[in-house]
Amino acid sequence: MLLMLSYTEENYLKALLQLTLEEGREEAGTNELAAYLGVKPATATAMLKKLREKELIEYERYGKITLRPAGRKSALEVLRKHRLWETFLYEKMEFTWDEVHEVAEQLEHIQSSKLVNKLDKFLGYPKFDPHGDPIPTAEGELKAIPRKTLSQIEVGESCVMVAVRDNSAPFLQYVVQLGLGINNKIKVLARQPYDAQLEIEVNGQKSTVSQKFAENIFVV
Repeated sequence: MLLMLSYTEENYLKALLQLTLEEGREEAGTNELAAYLGVKPATATAMLKKLREKELIEYERYGKITLRPAGRKSALEVLRKHRLWETFLYEKMEFTWDEVHEVAEQLEHIQSSKLVNKLDKFLGYPKFDPHGDPIPTAEGELKAIPRKTLSQIEVGESCVMVAVRDNSAPFLQYVVQLGLGINNKIKVLARQPYDAQLEIEVNGQKSTVSQKFAENIFVV
């Protein structure tokens, strides 16, 4: 039997998947998830109870949340659609990388698997979206990419930007202002002991960025 989920339920499952993937673990806390989604803990708790009733998650009050197989499958499907739509908008519709996330948030809830599979084929089966994130396959496989954040790179070392954690328009616009993009080389020139600000060099241009910024840039 096909389980129909609301947009909100799909968003919660996708957020749980992304949160655990980013942190490299299997579970998340209620307050952590609420902060990730920008909702109140009580709101998150109510939705988590619904998802538990549908046997999509394991959840106990004040405890940790884990995706059950059916929940993970649904989350991967939504994430796949989101990242494929982002790629389509960026590559074929000439949207900028700071514009695609909001539109893909709407398109990710389309239910036609035939459409999504044809979209994947039309795009040439891309492995990464415009922000450098891996795209799940039709079989639900998502390859884990070993990577660090820019904040973990030592002074004097160089690295290559491969993805961003923050997909918000203001952050992505700031990244562009700094002359940064996917596959750009970054050299860490200095780190301030007081607030961990970094001085970096990209394409011969030096910039100073905050620790928060550095924590939202994935590198290898």
